[in-house]
Amino acid sequence: MDVITTALTDLWFGFGVALEPQNLMWCFIGVLIGNMVGVLPGMGPLATISILLPLTFGIKPVGAILMLAGVMYGAQYGGAICSILLNLPCHPPHAVTCLDGYPMTKQGRGGVALCLTVFSSFIGASWGITEMIFLSPILVRVALQFGPAEICSLMLLGLLAGSTLARGSPLKGVAMTVLGLMIGIIGSDIETGAERFTFGLTELDDGVALVALALGLFGIAEFMNSVNQQADINTQYTNVRLRDMRPTREDVRRSIFPMLRGTIVGSLCALIPGTGPTIASFVAYATEKKISKTPEKFGTGMIEGVVCPETSTHSSVQGDFIPTMSLGIPGDAVMALLLGALMIQGIVPGPQLISQHPDIFWGLVASFWVGNILLVLLNVPLIGIWVKLLTIPYKYLYPSAMFFVCIGVYADNNDMFHVAEVLTIGILGYVLLRLGFHPAPILLGFVLGPRFEENFRRAMLISRGDILVFVERPISAVFIALCAILIIGQLYFRLFAKAKKEEAVEQPLAAE
Repeated sequence: MDVITTALTDLWFGFGVALEPQNLMWCFIGVLIGNMVGVLPGMGPLATISILLPLTFGIKPVGAILMLAGVMYGAQYGGAICSILLNLPCHPPHAVTCLDGYPMTKQGRGGVALCLTVFSSFIGASWGITEMIFLSPILVRVALQFGPAEICSLMLLGLLAGSTLARGSPLKGVAMTVLGLMIGIIGSDIETGAERFTFGLTELDDGVALVALALGLFGIAEFMNSVNQQADINTQYTNVRLRDMRPTREDVRRSIFPMLRGTIVGSLCALIPGTGPTIASFVAYATEKKISKTPEKFGTGMIEGVVCPETSTHSSVQGDFIPTMSLGIPGDAVMALLLGALMIQGIVPGPQLISQHPDIFWGLVASFWVGNILLVLLNVPLIGIWVKLLTIPYKYLYPSAMFFVCIGVYADNNDMFHVAEVLTIGILGYVLLRLGFHPAPILLGFVLGPRFEENFRRAMLISRGDILVFVERPISAVFIALCAILIIGQLYFRLFAKAKKEEAVEQPLAAE
């Protein structure tokens, strides 16, 4: 009972912080920009947060994190609009929404799908926020018992999960994480101050700038990869009126339990580092189809196939903040970027965040509800405007984005070296994308790498060089065991899938 009372008291304090005029303004700007970029292919929260990151240097930490977080969950609302009305999944989590959302639109029920999507998104986000309120303080109490060995093992689990559970080949994900770790150690040694991998460049003594890395990988590289991808936008079904958005009682009845199931799936995925909203949405859709009495109708305009993955996506997005803020372990690249934004402000997320910076933690939690209410109010009247944005040729958006990237990275330190740095990283990121290596795990390795190294060296000093300290301490041993299970599981599924594929090829040959 004391835990509930304390949490509600702290949440009341958080609303006082979030509703301060300047913080409310930054929250509104964040969700508005996020909603807009959620509609635009090739942008997304990663690229947008990267571009806005230099802007936060002149903002107080509370306003900065409220704005960047607003961009993140605001983009999820915008992405659903394109998936349902245009059959255009601007971002991976909404790809599964197209399967039933667009058929509903062609049946003249796109407005109903949008209405219930907004409502289900709010339900999922609210559950994720509630999780954060009650689970984060408990995790903090547990985390305060962690020593360097436990923290190091937990970070290793986060790095492995983030690289092997991300989209694409797990082996490529691990390679990108290792590359991020290597970039993270460029600069001065944290213990001795000796230069490492600077190649004689004094500008690299402080390491590679987070802003340059983020803007290069998710600004320049992503835009270069998308600039020639042009597709005709069919706006035939986009004229949605307010009265078209009223669902029937049957629609609402059929949506209730899928919303609840999607919420549970999303919240569970949020607690596993590296899964994120994309995996949560696909798992939720597959689960809903599996338990449905009419699975053959999925893909023909089933409302369950829309609300379940969307609820799961938003529950996962909000829940991702739990390990990020309470343990300092980001679940994906976006969370790693938000973690880096706080570290630039001189604030290190982790067990001490709630006690040392309660205004940031509880203000952020309260702003989630404020921001989600703003998004519910913004979505309906602005749907027509967001759809019109898609008719703007990408060749005009591209130079504008490049301009803001260059201005942003120069404003970081008024140094042209950073501009050259971001261009070099951008070209490298583009080459990696063309070769099938997604650069998101690089950011995860870069942000966690220095902290992983610091805690590893501390553990070695305390144990006098005994590597067995990581399995002798019970909590650390559990994390190491989970790492081993994750690796073995990935190897098993890869080999099992390969064997199954070979068997499928051999059967037709044997029949001949």
